[in-house]
Amino acid sequence: MRRSLAAIFAVILGWSLASCSWLKDTEYDETKGWSAAKLYSEAKTSLNERAYDQAIKYYQKLEARYPYGRYAQQAQIEIAYAHYKDGEPALAIAAADRFIKLHPNHPHVDYVYYLKGLANFNEDLGIMGFIGNQDMTERDPKAAGEAFDAFKELVNRYPESRYAPDGILRMRYLVNALAAHEVHVARYYLKRRAHVAAVNRAQSALKTYPDSPANEEGLVILVKAYDALGMTDLRDDAERIMMKNFPNSVYLKGDLSRGRWWEIWNW
Repeated sequence: MRRSLAAIFAVILGWSLASCSWLKDTEYDETKGWSAAKLYSEAKTSLNERAYDQAIKYYQKLEARYPYGRYAQQAQIEIAYAHYKDGEPALAIAAADRFIKLHPNHPHVDYVYYLKGLANFNEDLGIMGFIGNQDMTERDPKAAGEAFDAFKELVNRYPESRYAPDGILRMRYLVNALAAHEVHVARYYLKRRAHVAAVNRAQSALKTYPDSPANEEGLVILVKAYDALGMTDLRDDAERIMMKNFPNSVYLKGDLSRGRWWEIWNW
């Protein structure tokens, strides 16, 4: 009796599994039989309607079914764009990198470099854009650096690109933001009397980003840190550079009866 029940159960289970497999194999796919042009048109419509997941799905089907030709290449670009618009910068960057690797000489590869820079740049806005109350010393400038590298690649490789002027503007912003980050960290160390660390970070900002406005404060930090370390020659050198480059600096003004100009400033 038990053997019979077990046999019946096995048959029923087999039928169930076979039914599930059949249903999976015959699952309805509305795109079955669509041409490359049709898939691209529907994907583009979804993209314009901000249905990014649906657009990506159509683009991926297009690339899988019609891997050669202009539609497939354009689909790869627009997958990166859809991820970017959908707030998925990591996926956008990965898609952009894939396209650049596969099609380094594509006529629109300059746009893909630009898109890669934008994805990193927008991710960075909450990091280096001074938005919010997070301590800058806790922020990771990696996205800013990668955005700068992407825009630099764009500008160096394709100086005549329509995207190059905007890339240059964003690079300038990023340089200032990265320098400000280094100076902020230097100030953080100075406040905690970690004077050697403060010197190292301030020097890093000055050497790496020599034209940044943040270097005004970076020089002040160098003067104060060297003074605290008793390194008077280096302090005086930093002071001379400060006065030569920023003769009208707000840091040089104040009530000097309280002491030397750098002793007035306490952050």
